[in-house]
Parts: sequence; structure tokens; C-alpha cells
Amino acid sequence: MAVFTTVSPAELTVWLGDYALGQLLNLQGISAGIENTNYFVTTEQQQCVLTVFEKLTAEELPFYLNLMSHLAQHGVPCPAPVANRHGQLLGEIKGKPACLVSRLSGKSTLTPNLAQCQAVGSMLAKLHLAGQQFADAMPNARGAAWRAATAPLVSPFLDAEQTALLNQELALHAQPCANALPRGVIHADLFRDNVLLNSDQVGGLIDFYFACEDVLLYDVAITVNDWCMNHETGQLDRERTQAFLRAYHAVRPLQASEQAAWSNMLRLAALRFWLSRLFDMYLPRDGELIHAHDPRHFERVLRHHITAKEVIWL
Repeated sequence: MAVFTTVSPAELTVWLGDYALGQLLNLQGISAGIENTNYFVTTEQQQCVLTVFEKLTAEELPFYLNLMSHLAQHGVPCPAPVANRHGQLLGEIKGKPACLVSRLSGKSTLTPNLAQCQAVGSMLAKLHLAGQQFADAMPNARGAAWRAATAPLVSPFLDAEQTALLNQELALHAQPCANALPRGVIHADLFRDNVLLNSDQVGGLIDFYFACEDVLLYDVAITVNDWCMNHETGQLDRERTQAFLRAYHAVRPLQASEQAAWSNMLRLAALRFWLSRLFDMYLPRDGELIHAHDPRHFERVLRHHITAKEVIWL
């Protein structure tokens, strides 16, 4: 279970004294996620999610909480932070920063259909457009500097062929070729488990704590690499990929420069998660999840992107 910090009902009852939410009725740990501690919280007034932040600091968090408030106000279904009696979105519990956000409807899927891929593509474009009006900025903590710093840490666990692949991709993506592409706020982690669906409609986008300012197409590539992937072969499914991209394009038209960069962006997105999964697998922090994601999946995805004879586009 992804509960690194245990919060008892008695402790939460005291903490909720700062909120106008009534009595605590139920507290349930959430097993999903690997970065933060999460609980479902039911009070007399509202169903919420309590997040206790294990890595992010109180100084970093206002960006994410303000972003979620902004997006929720602009029609993007995402968790809306709940303010306490003092108008504050961020508190502290067990010596760690914590917040309450609204609980959204729907459930995630592991086997998305075409309509669901279209819905997510359209919603991601809406998020990108809404983010254009968001004034705050946050650099990508998992960008080029992080890749350069993380690679030597995981390299001792790789064989010679894997090391050569890693070095090749690091060199390729060290070039500032993406600077001219449209930029803005991105989710940066919109995997299937971070989207709640009501049938074929998006009920909510969750887990915004990797959100940052970066190339919008990079966010598209991250999402396509999960939602449109044949997870048995490590290759993109043509129908789902085109359905996703066309739905996105209908909301925020993709540019010719983005089409030219698409192949490399798919590789960069795969590299990012290959690296992070290698780190989580071999260098877990104390209390880390036992069931770390297998890094070999994104290694395979990366290799397929490199050798693909055709790049699937609109």
C-alpha cells in the first residue's frame, strides 16, 4: 500500500477541526501511487482525498494546489483543493505538508477503448489551453538535468547493451531541439490510473504533482505511450493513437513542427519513465512500495520507437 505516513482516525479528527466539514465518518488508505500518502476521507459534509506529501515541500506545493484550483475553475475536471477555516489550502499533519482535495467520480481502466482514448485526448488539449492562462511557473523536475543526474546512478544495474542505449538517448535529447515547440503547463504523468472515467467520459484527472511548464507535445507523448500502447508488444496501437491525436487536434490544433518532432518526443517520453522506473526498482527510498513498476516495459517501448518504420500521426 502506498501509505508511507500512517494517519489514525483520531489524529485526522483533530486535524479536521480546522475545516468546516463536520465529523469524520470514514478513513481509508489508497494503495495506488508511489510518491505520496493518500487516504479517502468521508465527512458529514463532503467526500475528499487527503494527501500527505512525502517529497514535495511546503514551499513547492502552492504551484500545484493553485494550478488545480485554476483548472477546476476553467472546466477541467480535477481535484479542487479544500480551504480550511483560515482560507489556507495547505496544512501539516505528522510533521509533513498535507491537503484535502475534492473526490471525483469515476474509475480508471487498464483497457481503454477508442472512445475513451478520444475523450482523454480532447481533455488533455483542454487542460493545455486552460493552462495558458495560468500565471505561475514550475520547471520540469524530471527534465534534462534530472536525466543527466539519474543515469549514472542506475547505470551499474544495466548491461552493456542497455548502457549504450541509455547513453545514446541521453545524447539525443540533450540537444535543445524542442525549444521552438509550443510550451505551457503539462500534467506530465497522465497514465491510465490518473484518469477517472464514467463510461466513455472523463470524470476526473488526478495526481498533478509532476505538473510543470514544458513542451505540450511531450505531455501528449507521455499520455499516448500509455493510453494507446499495446502493453503486450510494447508498440503503439494505430487506431487508438490516431483517435487520441485527432481528438486532441480538434481542440488544440497540432502544428507541422510538432509532427516533425513527434518521433523523438515519443522516445523522450519513454526514456523518462524507463529512467524513473529503474531508479524506483534499484534505489528505492525507505518505505518504498514493494511492487515497483517493471522498468523493462519502457525499455521495450523505447526500442520499438527507435526501430519503428512508420510514425503514427493524425
